[in-house]
Amino acid sequence: MFRLSLVVCSRGVAKRFVSSFSGESALPPNILLPTNLVDPARLKRPPPPADCSLPLLRKCDAVVPAHLSPIQTWVETLESRDSEPLGLAQLHPDVFAVPPRLDILHDVEMWQRSYKRISYASTKVRSEVSGGGRKPWRQKGSGRARHGSIRSPIWRGGGVSHGPRGPTSYYYMLPMKVRVQGLKVALSSKMTQDFLHIVDSINIPTPDPQYMLDLVRHRHWGESVLIVDVGEEFPENILQAAANLKTVNIIPAFGLNVHSMLKHEALVLTLETVKFLEEKLLWHDQRYTPLYPFKLPYSDFP
Repeated sequence: MFRLSLVVCSRGVAKRFVSSFSGESALPPNILLPTNLVDPARLKRPPPPADCSLPLLRKCDAVVPAHLSPIQTWVETLESRDSEPLGLAQLHPDVFAVPPRLDILHDVEMWQRSYKRISYASTKVRSEVSGGGRKPWRQKGSGRARHGSIRSPIWRGGGVSHGPRGPTSYYYMLPMKVRVQGLKVALSSKMTQDFLHIVDSINIPTPDPQYMLDLVRHRHWGESVLIVDVGEEFPENILQAAANLKTVNIIPAFGLNVHSMLKHEALVLTLETVKFLEEKLLWHDQRYTPLYPFKLPYSDFP
């Protein structure tokens, strides 16, 4: 039916399913696979060659380490349904090509889910339950067990011992470097899986939602798309087109988070968004600098 290939990397073993179906008739009736595993028309565009004739629309402004090189990717446009690229863009490898860390993704995802979580479950203890002010029967002589109140936790209708006493907050804060690394890992994962797309702008010629659906379907972007742009105001056409679409969402660049990236299949970034993310995320790599260079002898006295 299908084959399972294992990719062994320095961080561990990552499982990757490779589709090898000849047609829909080969699928068992009780299994429904995602469309990207059975759609033969969904062909990923290969990375740009070294001798590509298209112009370089964006050059990586930040300093790239000597042992790394910028990543080149295609730049598309939303002005037309065809997927012919306009040019090339360079991405910083420390943002879009970091090693995969599933543990960091899990930590950031759990932190985002628990950040605003409040449990309002609350129970009453024996002192808060009404009734039970007198002893139900005398201490001795009746042949029954000794009880002092019918609102004891061992009585039906009595108080609850060690129950929830809401509202309870599950708020906690992750270190800033862990949150920044989570964004880098999520962006790199989308880039590795060919689900990261760079566009020149988010301007579309019409506010018709059907145009947006046809564009996503024609370019095989998957079941859900997250569009990110820099700026306080977005073009009116794309806002109206995506207003009633549950599978296409638009968020500003400063609100980009790991949960939203993992929830959507395709991630669409503008050139200004790429510049914004690289500046913000690379700045955290140099936040904490030593007082003196480590190669020099340290001394507290002048």
